[in-house]
Amino acid sequence: MQTVIKRLKINDVEHEMEIAPEMRLLDFIRGPLGLKGTKEGCGEGECGACSVLLNGEVIDSCLMLVGQLADGDSITTVEGLGDATHLSPLQDCFVHEGGAQCGICTPGMLIAAHALLSKNPRPTRAQIAEAIAGNLCRCTGYAKIIDAIEKAAEIQAGRSRKTRKAKR
Repeated sequence: MQTVIKRLKINDVEHEMEIAPEMRLLDFIRGPLGLKGTKEGCGEGECGACSVLLNGEVIDSCLMLVGQLADGDSITTVEGLGDATHLSPLQDCFVHEGGAQCGICTPGMLIAAHALLSKNPRPTRAQIAEAIAGNLCRCTGYAKIIDAIEKAAEIQAGRSRKTRKAKR
């Protein structure tokens, strides 16, 4: 089996690894990296459970081969949204608003929501629904997920206003 050396930034940590180019990104994340938060739902890019950010854009990691990555690419998994001791505000809102039930879709929903809030800190409910449209959930009916994302946007907007006022 042929291997390649890739220099990647994964959850803001630089890595240089020797890996098989035909390995799916999902298998690389869950295997050699040991990051189990990213889930495999369908294996066909239809459910969004395996969503990660690649250079800030949402992708289905089950459809990408490691050989398609370029040196210097940045990958963010659900583990990269918070830290070892604290949930991000978005993750916290999923917990407190009931946006997570069985947990299969949750990592992908969080990644899609994080990408949305990074680009649009004050989305409408319709924009939130559109942003998570590539993620299938069989448990919640989406209402609590949308509520959680909406609440996280409110919290982040409140922090932004406080930060701006403090700097003046």
